[in-house]
This record gives sequence, C-alpha cells and structure tokens, in this order.
Amino acid sequence: MKKKILVACLCVALAVLTIAGTTLAYLTSRDEVVNTFTVGNVSITLDEAKVNNYGEPVNGNNEKVELANAPRVKANSYKLIPGHTYTKDPTVTVKAPSEESYVRMLVTVDFDKQLTETQLATELDNIFTGYSTDWVRSAKQIETGNGKTVITYEYRYNRTVSANTADNKLPALFTGIAIPGTWTGDDLTALGNININIVAQAIQADGFDTPEAAWAAFKG
Repeated sequence: MKKKILVACLCVALAVLTIAGTTLAYLTSRDEVVNTFTVGNVSITLDEAKVNNYGEPVNGNNEKVELANAPRVKANSYKLIPGHTYTKDPTVTVKAPSEESYVRMLVTVDFDKQLTETQLATELDNIFTGYSTDWVRSAKQIETGNGKTVITYEYRYNRTVSANTADNKLPALFTGIAIPGTWTGDDLTALGNININIVAQAIQADGFDTPEAAWAAFKG
C-alpha cells in the first residue's frame, strides 16, 4: 500500500515538472490608426455681367448680347438717366473644395456730395431691383461728413453654403439698377457722382452657433 502511494506522488511530481518546462505561445494581435490632418479652405469669387454705359449686356467687343452670353467682369461704368434701368447682377460663387460657410455681401453707395435729409429720404433704398429672396438685408449704415455721404447695406445669404466637391454658384443678389423716373437731371446732378462698391465675404460655419457670432469674429 505504501508503494502505491509513493508511485502516485512521483507521477504527480513529474507532471508538474513537465508543465513548468513547457514554452507558452501567447495569443496576440496588432492594429493601427493613422490620422492625417489637412488645412481646410473657404474660397469665393464675386463677378457680374459685362455691360455698356447704358447697362446693356455686351461681349468683349462691346456688342450687345443676351445676358447669359456676356462675360463676367469685376467692374462696370454707367451713365445715369432718369427712368432708365441697368443690368447689374453681382454673383458669388463658393469655390470647391470649400468648407461649409456663411456668406454675405456689403453694398456701399458712395456719393461725392453730402446729401441733405430730403435727399436721404428719397428712393435711394429702391434703386436696386430684382432682389433674390435667398439674400436678406441685415443692416444699413449711413455716414456723412467731409462733403461726402456713404450708405452701406449688408446682405446675408439665408443659409450656410457647402462646396465640397463642386463650385456652388449662388443666386445674384439683385439683377438691376433702376433710376426713378421722378428723379430729374437736376436731381442726379445734385446727388453728384455715385460709386457703387460691392464686397463679398465668407467665413467658416463650423465653430459658430449663429451667423451673428461668425460675423462678429470676421476680421477680413
């Protein structure tokens, strides 16, 4: 009986030694994530149809053409005539690839004379015609002094704009300028030379809760 017990103990000891001497192969796995960061972009252009002094669309040879066939330019000159309407269609294009952004236009009407209260009360706000409902006027500012008057209108596109894979051409802010027939040649002379300057701006939408917050941060 004692021999049997001893043999059993030796067998257990051998088994323990055998396990201790075995090399274990651990189960392993490996994966990797590589993050690439590129700089985002917001880019826009602003142009309008080429026209002659009477606001008629023309080609590069100043020959009258349909509006769709007129080249796009950065500036035009006009001769103001009471009761006359001129083509003017300032258009913003958000260029690809651009991040989602807010877009606005600032329209500045610069008179080289200081306008009177009576003149400021005329139909100056209504000379631009064919407004798109996609643009909303958010502000108007009048500055007078040094013999000049400057009126600035701010128009904001009514939603954010994306142009990730293709250019996004927005509707024209307006399509024309109409000089009221009630204005006489003397009225136009009294207003002096008029310069209309239009500036388009865009700012990223990401990081801002509202358009107001975005434009408050705009430094361009």
